[in-house]
Amino acid sequence: MFRASVDDQESIEIDFSGDQPVVNGQPLPWDLVRLNDRTFHIIHQNRSYTAEILQLDQAEKTVSLKINQSIHQIKLKDRFDLLLEQMGMSSANLTKINDIKAPMPGLILSLSLQPGDVIRKGDPVLILEAMKMENVIKSPADGTIKTVRINRGQTVEKNQVLVEFQ
Repeated sequence: MFRASVDDQESIEIDFSGDQPVVNGQPLPWDLVRLNDRTFHIIHQNRSYTAEILQLDQAEKTVSLKINQSIHQIKLKDRFDLLLEQMGMSSANLTKINDIKAPMPGLILSLSLQPGDVIRKGDPVLILEAMKMENVIKSPADGTIKTVRINRGQTVEKNQVLVEFQ
């Protein structure tokens, strides 16, 4: 079961456990055809819809979806998010982020911050080249930069602290 908020307004419960989805306790009779990786054709109540996934962030559980000519932002909560919420905890508040560590050994190609900068969760912090691939390392939380421990062109090891937050 999922809870979805559409454009930060509606909250709908969706269950995909059976043959067809159940929305707010009611079966959703639809005909869905996948046209390609990101586009679907839907017929619901004798009306035709074209749905296109514009952006999908699996880590944040957000989807930007274009249905016909309207764009909608959808935020999903799975059963674990709902359980944490029910217990009065939020997954975002479980731990305080103190630093960003290198996820793998590599070379710092670019660095876009300095001490004192205020950044938001998801902002790009640096680009780490590893195994001939460029990896954009994003901020895991909102915060203010305390220390930048690396420079452009520097090689780093796995789990090396790159940036510290205040």
